[in-house]
Amino acid sequence: MSKRMSAGIYVPAAVAMVCLVTTVEAQESSGTDTKDLTAVIALQGLPCGQVVSASKQGEDDYVVSCQDGNRYRVVVNKDGRVVVEKR
Repeated sequence: MSKRMSAGIYVPAAVAMVCLVTTVEAQESSGTDTKDLTAVIALQGLPCGQVVSASKQGEDDYVVSCQDGNRYRVVVNKDGRVVVEKR
């Protein structure tokens, strides 16, 4: 096998590996956030089921979508209390 052909095989494989690792790391961190946000919404007594996506708006400020279609803003107010607002 020529050097040119072997480099052509390894470069795409390396790029794919970097993309896979980055995706897995992002899923692991957001998985924890979605579990925590699901618990916060449930403790407020609001319907949600499970948080399927969360968008961080700022420090301690999230907009979340639930599996049942509900959307909420979850934020910690200036007094340190968690507030969940229906969107």
